[in-house]
Amino acid sequence: MLKSFDDDSHINTRVCQYEALNNGKGVHIAKQIVLGKFEGQNQVLSKYGLKRHDFSVVEKVKNLKDENSERFRARLMACEGHFSDRYFNQIFTLIPESVRPECRSTFKAYDGVNNIFNLAYEILSWKVQHALIKAKLEPYLGFLHSTAKGKPSLICDFMELYRYLIDDFIIQYCRKLKRQDFIVESEDFSTKRKGKREYLNDSQTRDLVKTLISTSKAKSECQE
Repeated sequence: MLKSFDDDSHINTRVCQYEALNNGKGVHIAKQIVLGKFEGQNQVLSKYGLKRHDFSVVEKVKNLKDENSERFRARLMACEGHFSDRYFNQIFTLIPESVRPECRSTFKAYDGVNNIFNLAYEILSWKVQHALIKAKLEPYLGFLHSTAKGKPSLICDFMELYRYLIDDFIIQYCRKLKRQDFIVESEDFSTKRKGKREYLNDSQTRDLVKTLISTSKAKSECQE
């Protein structure tokens, strides 16, 4: 068996990652992820002249406590979800009314714009996963999202810090879209139930992915 000499170089890093779950650092990290997400959202809201999250949001997150780690995660995620709903309700007003969704929908969304967000977030998850593996971190051991079996919770955690960049890109991209840029497909939602979901047509999807990847690559090179 051939084995790289660097294969064990990450052990200390991952041991510290596990220890952080029990020594209090994990709670601090989870709070900072949520606060970082709110800060990014505020940048988007300010850019388009919308109402920012106020200081009370920050204080609510900082003061959140619970000795039970799973219950703490649930309470923190509930707080994050509440203010993110308010955030999306505002930024959706920037999207043309003919394609504007009523609310944010994630898994198996019916409307086209939400599926655009979902596709763009999926591309973000690939980039985050690559970065975490390169940093020798365990992608399935997160601090904010639950550590359920098979869930890449640390990838989900770090995605929260960069979603606002995707949001800003999608807002600008969707402003030029029209109803005819979307197609409707029938899909199986269960063994006995079919439904219709809306997507960008193939040419627009290719353009979206190409533009998003090239834009993110250009930003990464500027930061380096």
